[in-house]
Amino acid sequence: MPVTDRMPTAAKLAAAAILGGIAWYASDLVRPLMPDGTDFGWFNYVNLALGLACGWFVVGTRVGRSYLESFSAGLTGMAALVFWALFLQSFNEMLKLALQNRYEGPVEGIVAIFEIAIDFGTNLLDANLIITLFVGGIVTGVVAEWASRRWS
Repeated sequence: MPVTDRMPTAAKLAAAAILGGIAWYASDLVRPLMPDGTDFGWFNYVNLALGLACGWFVVGTRVGRSYLESFSAGLTGMAALVFWALFLQSFNEMLKLALQNRYEGPVEGIVAIFEIAIDFGTNLLDANLIITLFVGGIVTGVVAEWASRRWS
């Protein structure tokens, strides 16, 4: 990674802010899709942090070339956000179950992470959420590209 990729830029800041906001909003859209009695805890805050990180490191470093490529960068950042959110939330759920002695060994716990992620992922198959994430990814990429051109 070139040294300049580690420097803060307006594109990274814009991408992080927008993707973080979309992550928070999408987290609120996910709540009614989950089963009743689900304990969300720090759900929105974890997803906000993931949105900020994916915006900064994934989208922010991929813009500055063209608006067409910024669509791809924004959608890549959104895909990374969904992947890491599913992984971390599933890992957290596995840890809760492991502390209740639901698994006989570590391999069973690791396999359970992916089973839980599939269960959570099927709950996310909602048109409103998918459209929000798709449009949000494109908007993130375009605004980050605009910020890159405007302030670089």
